[in-house]
Amino acid sequence: MTQMQRFTLPHFHLTCLALFLLLGTSWADVGLLDPAKLKMFVDDLPDMPRIPAFDLVNGYPKSKSLKIGMFDKRWKFHRDLPRTPVFAFGTSKLAATVPGPTIEALQGVETYVTWQNLLPRMHILPWDPTIPTAVSPDRKGVPTVVHLHGNIGKPQSDGHSTSWFTAGFKEKGPTWTNATYRYFNNQQPGNLWYHDHALGLTRVNLLAGLIGAYIVRDPAVEGPLGLPHGNEFDRPLVVTDRSFYTNGYIYMNRTGDNPTIHPQWQPEYFGDVIVVNGKAWPRLTVQRRKYRFRIINASNARFYKFFFSNGLRFIHVGADSAYIGAPVLTNETLLAPSEIADVVVDFSESMTDTAILQNDAPYPFPSGDSVNEFNGKVMKFIIEKNQTADPSWVPDSLIQYPSPDSSSASHTRYIALYEYTSSTDDPTHLLINGLKYEDPVTEIPKVGTSEVWYVINLTEDNHPVHIHLGLFVVLDQTELVNEDEFKNCMLKMNNAVKCQVSKYARGNKTEVPAHERGWKNVYKMLPGYVTKILVRFAYIHSNQSYTFDATAEPGYVYHCHILDHEDNVMMRPLKLVK
Repeated sequence: MTQMQRFTLPHFHLTCLALFLLLGTSWADVGLLDPAKLKMFVDDLPDMPRIPAFDLVNGYPKSKSLKIGMFDKRWKFHRDLPRTPVFAFGTSKLAATVPGPTIEALQGVETYVTWQNLLPRMHILPWDPTIPTAVSPDRKGVPTVVHLHGNIGKPQSDGHSTSWFTAGFKEKGPTWTNATYRYFNNQQPGNLWYHDHALGLTRVNLLAGLIGAYIVRDPAVEGPLGLPHGNEFDRPLVVTDRSFYTNGYIYMNRTGDNPTIHPQWQPEYFGDVIVVNGKAWPRLTVQRRKYRFRIINASNARFYKFFFSNGLRFIHVGADSAYIGAPVLTNETLLAPSEIADVVVDFSESMTDTAILQNDAPYPFPSGDSVNEFNGKVMKFIIEKNQTADPSWVPDSLIQYPSPDSSSASHTRYIALYEYTSSTDDPTHLLINGLKYEDPVTEIPKVGTSEVWYVINLTEDNHPVHIHLGLFVVLDQTELVNEDEFKNCMLKMNNAVKCQVSKYARGNKTEVPAHERGWKNVYKMLPGYVTKILVRFAYIHSNQSYTFDATAEPGYVYHCHILDHEDNVMMRPLKLVK
């Protein structure tokens, strides 16, 4: 393993820069938008279109086939901002939205989705050819592939990063298998979200707008819980950050920190404008009663530490794609990119008629810049004065799943997170276990087993690690002592056992927050810590093995969900065997 590894590709794709030149316009003609020019809380919060992922036949739910396209169109992010070129999901170009429609599935009822790439030949954002990237050899379009984050399904429908395709399936990645994805929805009820996962383009395709919510419901199990329900009182909140040019275009840097190595790539993207459900700093009028919010952090790199200006609290009922065993009350909640907080907020407890949902997480997290007046505010709730009858409640107990048992783990793995820098100490790329993405697979768990993974974070960033297919429970977080000594050994030997990780993992312990002690599919790996997790490769609600062949090609992946890190290339293959 070397301190520096370069990745190259032979050619570059046309971008919005080329489009500007074709139109006789230059970026010198427009400037970066000052967010102070946009007044906060003037746009209503949209509720994205809802699509049932099943048909009712004689009163019984049946499998349904959907066709959802990816379109280029213009989207109004703010009342006073020109319409913005975006990529959007929808059943038609007219109906396409950012984020896309909320797909609502039923537990045990299959859904078939044909994801249609209807995007143009040129991307609307700049991208970098010097990182491993899905490239259309004949330049016939923008490569995309859709991953349903949190889905427990077969590899052919997982949205593998090399299973990309261009418009009309004219060009396909090396592991492309089928145009229609089959989602079994056999997993526990909970919150998922779908997004692009094309190799090396995830950060730009999501920034362009290719995101959307997906909910798996089980009325027989969830109904008796009494939680707020119905479209008005149970709402996904998809939170992102963006910066804009004065002409409304999304801003993304066109020059990298190390332009002689990576002409465009930078280690993290941060925008000054906070966007919820496609609107900048929106507002929502609410009754004095309980509401359920499924908060999805769909930002590229920004962490959010959410809290209310008037002291309202969060009642956590779920994390990521699973319920927790009992509700947990908090004053604030920290969400990394791709994490989901499933919370109830009781507005009848408010002593004021307005509440601002705010954020004070540094960026990069945890030791970066403090938030400013723009990225420190998220949205506004206008609370009606009169008390409202509220038939909902939050029970003392939610859904209980089998307890994790680390003593039954079939294998122990060590997963080391590295960052590599240039001579000027600027990041050039990030790797897991010192391996490139295309190196042979090393994580090969057996279907139906559990494994203990020790995730060793040797960087200064907090990395939200996401495992496709497998759910896991965080067991322990232990600080490394004499970290530099251990890190030097790891850089030389890249072997946690030979470097005696147990000798160094004996510092302070950080307690896992109560609302994050259940089953998750992504977790924040603290810098300078060893995080012990138990990964389960079976259904957690039944402890049964999968109802599909999880050993098929092209397999799965696990990666950091800071998208700029994932693209360059903090991602590794995951292959299951029988």
